[in-house]
Amino acid sequence: MTSGIYLAFDFGTQRIGVAVGDAITRSARELSAVPQDWKKIEGILADWRPSDCVVGLPLGVDGEERPITALARGFAENLKKHFAGPVHLCDERYSSKSALGELREARADGTMTRRIKKGDKDSTSARLILEQWLAEQREAGRRP
Repeated sequence: MTSGIYLAFDFGTQRIGVAVGDAITRSARELSAVPQDWKKIEGILADWRPSDCVVGLPLGVDGEERPITALARGFAENLKKHFAGPVHLCDERYSSKSALGELREARADGTMTRRIKKGDKDSTSARLILEQWLAEQREAGRRP
């Protein structure tokens, strides 16, 4: 039986944003961004024991591959070596821009009282990626 817990990763060359979500609420929340450190990522996998993992695939505006796209695909392939379950790729176009907009809005309306930190955008992007993937699965009539 699967756990119904999902982890998403927003791959970056400096940091990797991380979010966790579940099949019941079909929502997600940010976890702390981590450096490219497999021991830390393995720790997150061990702590959450997800059913599936989702990696954001950074594509250009017209869906074209960019240099970072190959790096994100490589991260997903490495993740498969550290995680026994399925690893999915999810188009993440505009997730960083949307995440930054959300964070700025939260600061402006007072729901976020501290300054925006470097990893905030990465983890917010991971949450948006996971929410998008969960919605796509639902629309397609697939689990979760």
